[in-house]
Formats: sequence, structure tokens, C-alpha cells
Amino acid sequence: MASSNEVLWGDEPDEHDYPAAADYLALLATAEQISEIVAALKQAPIVRKKAKDLLRASCLQLLPVDNPHVSRDLKKIKKGQRLSPILAVRGDLNTGVAMQIADGYHRVCASYWTDENTDIPVRIVPATK
Repeated sequence: MASSNEVLWGDEPDEHDYPAAADYLALLATAEQISEIVAALKQAPIVRKKAKDLLRASCLQLLPVDNPHVSRDLKKIKKGQRLSPILAVRGDLNTGVAMQIADGYHRVCASYWTDENTDIPVRIVPATK
């Protein structure tokens, strides 16, 4: 069992993470774009990025530890349970578009609260045109 300061990650995103990502992306993109992005996410290799950098690139606020979803993930970390990797859409430095955490924002925050330098497995793909 892991110590309370070690975040364990699964090898692959949970299958329900893809529809959750699509649901979020529906606020930002067309159905056709979402289909392309989700298909690409399913094929993208896993890379590892630090919790602090994922938050910075996404321009998202660190959620508090008492956020119900962050709290749930912190409990999983403490119990040594594996978290599902993050699904993300790459931002664009030239236009100032932030990276989108399509699924896993709460897991990133819980990981940050545990150790901001945690290497988080991420599937990241470019936005479609």
C-alpha cells in the first residue's frame, strides 16, 4: 500500500472518462470536433506532466481540499487507490488559448495538494480545426 504522500495512477484512463470529456468539450466544440478529439485521445500515448504545470497551462484555479470531488480523490490517494490518467486538449501558445483538461481536473487538484511535483499521466491531443 502507498504512503499518504504517494499518488498512484492507473495505466489507462477509465472508460467512463471519455464520455465525461466529451460532455465537457460539448461546451467548447462541435459534435464533429468532439468525435475527432475523443478518438484521438483514445489513441494518444501517455505522457507525464507535473500537477503544477497542468494547472498553469490550463489557467485553472487550484480547487480547495474541501471540494467534494477533490476530497474524494484525496481519500483515494490516502488509501493507496489508483487514479485515472488525465485527458487534455493542448492549448496554443501563439494565440493564448489555454490547455483544456477535458477530464481529470479534480484529480489534478488532489494530486497537487498531495505533492505539486507529482508526475501525472496525461493523454494530450491537439485541438481540431
